[in-house]
Amino acid sequence: MNHIIRLAAIGLLSATTVFAQTASAPLIVVEDRGGASALPYYQSLDPQPEHATSPAPMPAPRVGNAADAEAAMLPVRSTQLSPGEVQRRVIRAPGLTALFLVGDDERSRAWLRQRQAALQELQAAGLVVNVESAAALAELRRLAPGLTLSPVSGDDLAQRLGLRHYPVLITSTGVEQ
Repeated sequence: MNHIIRLAAIGLLSATTVFAQTASAPLIVVEDRGGASALPYYQSLDPQPEHATSPAPMPAPRVGNAADAEAAMLPVRSTQLSPGEVQRRVIRAPGLTALFLVGDDERSRAWLRQRQAALQELQAAGLVVNVESAAALAELRRLAPGLTLSPVSGDDLAQRLGLRHYPVLITSTGVEQ
């Protein structure tokens, strides 16, 4: 009996999924030969008075400048990452753009100063995975002119690549400090 209930639930879930997929698909008219309007049949499904006006469109949210948007993302804290030693290892990620992870800490600052030319040559994008304020982010950017530094949580990337520490450079062929 339990297996019948499970099969019924699976069937209901499958039917719901198929319905949801087809309900969102756009209607494509292949041929229109005229005929009588079907509108009277559909009016009972959408009981709105004929004289009702459509609601006023909602105003689009105002987006400030880029600095305001970035400040709204702060502080950034990556709970799975901390400053520390990273062992070099080979990865295979063809097409991956070079990127590096740093934080607002002395180890990351020293690493940025030391590796700045190499990071620029690679055109690596920088992710600041632990930073408290816009002022701290600005200070990191002053240390590394010419490099892009964006505040982003690194937890998902850390989990996918098995990382625990930064600063780290990630390329299509390897992970290294």
